[in-house]
Amino acid sequence: MAQAAAVSQLTLEVERNGDVFTVKCHGKLVLGFCDVLASKVKELIPQSKRIVLDLTDLTIMDSIGLGTLVRLYVSAKAGGSCVVLVNVGPRIRQLLGITNLLSVLTDMCEQGVNIRF
Repeated sequence: MAQAAAVSQLTLEVERNGDVFTVKCHGKLVLGFCDVLASKVKELIPQSKRIVLDLTDLTIMDSIGLGTLVRLYVSAKAGGSCVVLVNVGPRIRQLLGITNLLSVLTDMCEQGVNIRF
């Protein structure tokens, strides 16, 4: 039953194009469901130069979700990879702005790839 709830709260689709993975997030990045994203991205870090998190269908993110993005940023950087956020919706963008993480997370790759809105 708990797994069914997790699936309905946050689902991921992973696509690979060369050494770039795109992880499309659907649902809520909130307490209790962040490990789904964290474990998937950490699994991809050794295989990838860049991991794109497509947040198009992410509807809600809480402080635990924010912490998860920061931990993934640090893990990717330490692993020689980078995490890029794309298609950040207004609610998530506002949350990143309020916490002053928007400016931190806009320079996530040395290649200069920034968050797209």
